[in-house]
Amino acid sequence: MTSQSSGIAQGKANTARYYRAVVVTGSGMVQVRYQDIAVWVKTQIDQRVWQAGERIPSVREMSRLQHVSPMTVMRAYEQLEADGWVEARPRAGYFVRPHYNQLSSDSLARPQADSHWLQAHQDVFDVISASKSGSCFPFGSAFPDPTLFPMQALGRAMARVLRKSSHPDYLTMLPPGDEGLRRMIAQRYLRQGIKVAMDEIIITNGAIEALSLSLAALTQPGDKVIIEAPAFYGVLQTLERLQLEPVPVPVDPETGVNINALESALSTHHVAACWLMSNFHNPTGASIPEKDRPALVSLLARHQVPLIEDDVYGELFFSESRPMPLKCYDSQGLVLHCGSFSKQLAPGFRVGWVAAGCYATQIEKRQYVSSLSVGAPNQLAIAHYLQQGGYDAHLRRLRTALLQRKHAVRDSLRHILPTSASITDPQGGYFLWVALNNGMDTRQLFRELLPYGITLAPGALFATDDRFNDCFRLNFSISAPETVDADTPASVDSGLTQIATVLSSLSIADTVTAK
Repeated sequence: MTSQSSGIAQGKANTARYYRAVVVTGSGMVQVRYQDIAVWVKTQIDQRVWQAGERIPSVREMSRLQHVSPMTVMRAYEQLEADGWVEARPRAGYFVRPHYNQLSSDSLARPQADSHWLQAHQDVFDVISASKSGSCFPFGSAFPDPTLFPMQALGRAMARVLRKSSHPDYLTMLPPGDEGLRRMIAQRYLRQGIKVAMDEIIITNGAIEALSLSLAALTQPGDKVIIEAPAFYGVLQTLERLQLEPVPVPVDPETGVNINALESALSTHHVAACWLMSNFHNPTGASIPEKDRPALVSLLARHQVPLIEDDVYGELFFSESRPMPLKCYDSQGLVLHCGSFSKQLAPGFRVGWVAAGCYATQIEKRQYVSSLSVGAPNQLAIAHYLQQGGYDAHLRRLRTALLQRKHAVRDSLRHILPTSASITDPQGGYFLWVALNNGMDTRQLFRELLPYGITLAPGALFATDDRFNDCFRLNFSISAPETVDADTPASVDSGLTQIATVLSSLSIADTVTAK
């Protein structure tokens, strides 16, 4: 059935509903409620009796047609206006507003053509869409469990700053951002023994803008950039958008980026920049060993290659103390350290930053001509929360919860996955990297799990080739949904078991096909 015929059929059904809704009194008079008049008008619009921009009967005309009081008609028209079907024009009457039914069926059926860039990243869009569509177990999500964050305290902070702030205050939120928030960030650097001037800190719309602006400030289209393999898919998307060529350097799931391979890449290629995750790499969870960090920064400095340090998970460590960022060993201002509150305090607030060293002015100018600034209330609310204290106590609770969940999920996976599978043991963050080592494309596993309300992130998302196709990233921070069904209590284990069940069935099917 076409969209047009479907709309006409629906219109006829609405007309029948209208005539069933009228009430015949004992005197033979018909009583019509205002809702019934609204249904009748919608039916006429659906059947294209009145087109967009045309005037419908006046209140007086409709009152006479329907044998009701003008007040009843007025109430119906007000409802139609509220629902977006008509609009009132002063001293002219009510007119039909543009509506979906005014489009031809050809227009509705004509899809928008995707660009090559969009088609290339369809897998990423599929995973993100599935993770936000109410999945019971969003193991594929890139975001931590929101129940782990102090949202009520942040809500109170937001309410307080909105009551106290004035419009002139918002002008101070323009790049490089709120001075109070930048001062609080600079103080946290200082407590780690890192001297970062407040003037080199720029507040951004989350870490991804900090990273993108940094890369744009350091490169020109066609330049080569060293990245990790596997790499966070946001890196791959940013490189393609800026027309840059990736130079992948392998990441060991236990020891992080391979420094020998990094040195070889620097000697072989003329690169404009390097983008690395120093702590709890996404997707593998690996960290660069402390002993290798000074040598890595020194190596890049000798080649005069700026380093964009993606350290959004740095505060989510499971050891006694926070791993020192690579920024700590930077003596030439070549390390641009990027962080965010989204992963550890305020998901959805989209407040990140970059400590940009000697590139601060370039990045600030670029932000003026892109997003302009971060939302003022978000900056002020986080600054207020930090000033009130309690942030470090929250981080301690968060790290404890994540460590417990990591142990529970990892132990379960070790018991239910094939013995050939390898599972990383990260010392921070909230991702596990699972390598099945059986040649299976985990995109198929992802698709088979969707009907069960389960997502994961296939390895294909994290590379431009197929070397990680039999791997997947799993978010161990999530909690079980309140209910799965009336008879089955929800648990994270039930979601993990379903992954193992589907994986087993796919493996059996592949074996049969191969024979």
